[in-house]
Amino acid sequence: MTAPTTVVLFGASGDLAKRKLIPGLLHLFQSGLVDDLRVVGTSLDDLNPDAFRDLALVAIREHSTREMSDPDWHEFAKRLDYVPLSAGPIMLKEAVHRAEEELPGTVDQRLHYLSVPPKAALAAVRMIGEADLVARSRVVMEKPFGTDYASAVALNAQLHDVFEEDQIFRIDHFLGKEPAQNILAFRFANGLFEPIWHRNNISHIEIDVPETLGLTQRADFYENTGAYRDMVVTHLFQIMAFTAMEPPTSLEPGAISREKNKVFRSMQPIRTSDVVRGQYTGYHDEPGVAGDSDTETFVALKCFVDNWRWAGVPFYLRTGKRMAEGARIISIAFREPPQSMFPPGSGVGDNGPDHLTFDLADKSKMSLSFYGKRPGPGFRLDKLSMQFSMHETSWAGAVLEAYERLIYDAARGDRTLFTSATGIERLWEISQPLLDDPPPVRPYGQGTWGPNQIHQLIAPYTWRLPFERQWRERKF
Repeated sequence: MTAPTTVVLFGASGDLAKRKLIPGLLHLFQSGLVDDLRVVGTSLDDLNPDAFRDLALVAIREHSTREMSDPDWHEFAKRLDYVPLSAGPIMLKEAVHRAEEELPGTVDQRLHYLSVPPKAALAAVRMIGEADLVARSRVVMEKPFGTDYASAVALNAQLHDVFEEDQIFRIDHFLGKEPAQNILAFRFANGLFEPIWHRNNISHIEIDVPETLGLTQRADFYENTGAYRDMVVTHLFQIMAFTAMEPPTSLEPGAISREKNKVFRSMQPIRTSDVVRGQYTGYHDEPGVAGDSDTETFVALKCFVDNWRWAGVPFYLRTGKRMAEGARIISIAFREPPQSMFPPGSGVGDNGPDHLTFDLADKSKMSLSFYGKRPGPGFRLDKLSMQFSMHETSWAGAVLEAYERLIYDAARGDRTLFTSATGIERLWEISQPLLDDPPPVRPYGQGTWGPNQIHQLIAPYTWRLPFERQWRERKF
C-alpha cells in the first residue's frame, strides 16, 4: 500500500500515456496497490476534463490487457482531471490542490510522471517548481538521461535545482519486468548458482535485445540519439549491472544501487574497435530522416567489468531495429570441461557450451541447457534443457506489467529499479571514447540479425540468437 497519491501526468494525451500509463494506473487503482489515487493530466492538447476522460476510456479499451467493469470505470473516471499546459502553472497548482482535497486523511503525496520528449523534460520540471508542487513529490523521468557525459552532468545539475536526488526516479521499463527482477532471486536465493556465478565457471555473457519495429514516427528523436544512446546506456547496461553485481547487504534499495554503481565504476571505457554499428537498408527513406544520415539503428559491442569476479569475461550486447525477431535475452555461457573422456562421435561439444537463459519478454521464461545421455546402447549425448515459464504457474495473474511495477515502486519510494545520477554519469563517462570516435555504420538488410561484422566481434563464440531450439510451448 502507498500513501494517497496525486499523479500529475505530463504528456497525458501522448502515445506512451495511452498505451501503458493510463491502463496501468487503472490497474493499480483496481488492485488496491495504490491506496487512493487522483490523476491530473496535462499536455499540449487543449482538452477539457470530459474530453480527457473520453481519451482515457478509449486508451483502456484499446490497450489494457485486463478486464474492466462499468463500476470500475466510473470510479476511476471520477478521479481524472485535466489542465492544458497553456493554462500555466497556477491552473495546474489549483487542479492538484482540488485533487488533494478529495484524498482521505492528511498524509498524501504527489507523483509527477514526465511522459514527454527529452527536450521538454526540463520545461516540465521548471513548471512544477513554478507551481510550487515540489513538496511531498517524486518525479519520474523517461530516458534518455542526456546524450553524452557533459549533457548528463548538466541535466542532473538542473534537475537538482528543483528536486533532491532522492525525489528523482529515472525509469527503465526493462528492469520493471518480472524476469529482470528474477535474476536477483535466481542468483542470491539459490546456493546452487551463486558459487558458480564467477569467471572460473562462466566464459561469456550475452545480452541481446533485437527489435522488429522501425522508427514508428520517432525520426526527430531517433536521429539525435541512435541505438547506442537510446538502448545501450539506458537499458542494456542496467540489465548488465543486475547480472554482474556483487551480493548486496540487503534488498534495501540503497544497498542494491550501491552494488550496481560498483559495476559501472568497474567497467572499462568502451573501445571503438569493440563496437559494430549498423543501419538497416531503407532507413534513409523513413519520413524525417536525412538522406545522408549516419545514425545507427543497430549496435553490438563487447565490454568488460574489471573486477575480481569478472576479470577477462566478455559481455556482448546487441540491439537494433528492423531485425529478424523481437526478443530480450540474457544468456550465460558456462565454460566447457577442460578435457573430455567421451569417445569421438559421442556428441560432446557439438552443440556448444551449457547455457542459462533468461527471457525478459512479458512471458517470463528461464532455461538451463546441458548434455545428457541418449537412451540405448553406446554413449551418445544430446543437448537437453530444463525450462520454467511464469505462465505455467498459478502466479501468472499476479504479474505487474513493467510500467505498473515502476509507478507502484515510485509511489512507495522504492528506488531499487531506478538509476541514480552517479550511475548514469559514469555510464556516459565510459561511453565518451566511443561517442568521440565512432566506428563506421555498416548496412544490414531488414529482417536479418545485423551486419556481418558481428561474427568477428564475438569470435571465437557465437551469438545465442537465433535459437536453434525453440522454447517449449505450454501444453495445457
